[in-house]
Amino acid sequence: MTTRGETFVADIEHLDDRGSGRAVVWRENELGNPKKLKLTIPQVLPGEKVRVYVDEPTKKRWRTSAQEILEAHPERVGADCPHFETCGGCVWQHWQYEGQLQEKTNHVKHAIASQGFDPRLVNDTIGMENPWHYRNKMEFTFAVDGSLGLHEQGNFRKIIPLETCLIAGKEMVEAAMVVAAWTKDHQLSGYDKDKHEGLLRHLMVRQSFATGELMLGLFATEEPSGDLEAVVKDLVARITEKFPSVKSLLWLENTDWADVTQSEKTHVLAGRDFIYDEMDGFRFRVWFNTFFQTNPTQAQKLVDIALEMGQPKETETMIDLFCGVGTFSLPFAKRVKQLAGIEIVESSIESAKRNASDNGIDNTYFLAKDARHGLDDILEKFGTPDLLVLDPPRSGAGGKVMRKIGRSKPERIVYISCNPDTFATDIKELVDFGYELKEVQPVDLFPHTVHVECVSQLELKK
Repeated sequence: MTTRGETFVADIEHLDDRGSGRAVVWRENELGNPKKLKLTIPQVLPGEKVRVYVDEPTKKRWRTSAQEILEAHPERVGADCPHFETCGGCVWQHWQYEGQLQEKTNHVKHAIASQGFDPRLVNDTIGMENPWHYRNKMEFTFAVDGSLGLHEQGNFRKIIPLETCLIAGKEMVEAAMVVAAWTKDHQLSGYDKDKHEGLLRHLMVRQSFATGELMLGLFATEEPSGDLEAVVKDLVARITEKFPSVKSLLWLENTDWADVTQSEKTHVLAGRDFIYDEMDGFRFRVWFNTFFQTNPTQAQKLVDIALEMGQPKETETMIDLFCGVGTFSLPFAKRVKQLAGIEIVESSIESAKRNASDNGIDNTYFLAKDARHGLDDILEKFGTPDLLVLDPPRSGAGGKVMRKIGRSKPERIVYISCNPDTFATDIKELVDFGYELKEVQPVDLFPHTVHVECVSQLELKK
């Protein structure tokens, strides 16, 4: 029996962690009793009143779209991108930027307040003067028919072909469109995740805004030889002729079932296998799989704030936990007596060592090990540091690591976070060890999305 749909008027109560609106409506069941229906509605704003249609109102939860905005938020604006309503890359282009920043500040305040900290310690989020074309890295996906684009909102099976992207660097988008045209001209197939067949999987584009160097990486299921040789030569000719800034053009073989941008074998089609980027006056080598901050303008602000909060001194030793390729390590190492960096990804540690050498930094020691056991090794080798900096992944450092940090008693801790919720639960672990949260500074690295970074300062009570 097919359930007939119903139309409701819904008040948007708040936004969830993916930026969609949440609302509750009531209906009567067949016995006349009231039943609650929880709705998830994308592309709406808090406090708006909207009309929605629900296919199956007998469910307890339903995701739907707003048919009509009955009462609009005063900060609602028209989205500039033609793909906004379908593409999953941005969720808040319909919100004035000042409103986005306030929402992010509130998120951080709520997160630390939930763990017993004073929300007044949170400063206003630092935004961008121009919140467009800020990304220096994008990963596009090929549809089965060879079209190049991004996933549809909430549907990783469907690819939205792109004509533009307003958050990526302009030259990056232009290069991606040349690859898309090349794919269509040669009628190349995209990868079918279900059938595990097809040639092209992803296109990764990254560019240094400091040096201008551009990298293109094509992830494919076959090597670029045999029948593909002439086709690939045409790609090289198109790219090198139009984009002299391309210093790395790669063909990356990936036959794995996992739908991730990894490579079993890398073929350099033109240039080298890395590009140069810069941060805080230091030069870094960036490979296709190197983690490097994707918003260089705001990443520089992260470094500046971390240095200001950390107050490094030339007589001190410090630890950089989750150090990656040394983005924070090098600026701090220049200001302290000795720095030890810990990172579980061996290739990142090799890059950190090379980056330190390239920049004439000789007071660093980098260890490839997980955070908890690596911290044991560094503490045994160098003793208690004066300063500890950590920049963990979205999942946070975890209770065991945070308690180990607390027991080691560094005088000052600077925690850089990309997830306010895991950040708050992590620093709660330090309270019992005598640490006091002094300040939290949110920074917007991803305008028009829900994500927010923050830098915080904790000190051991005297």
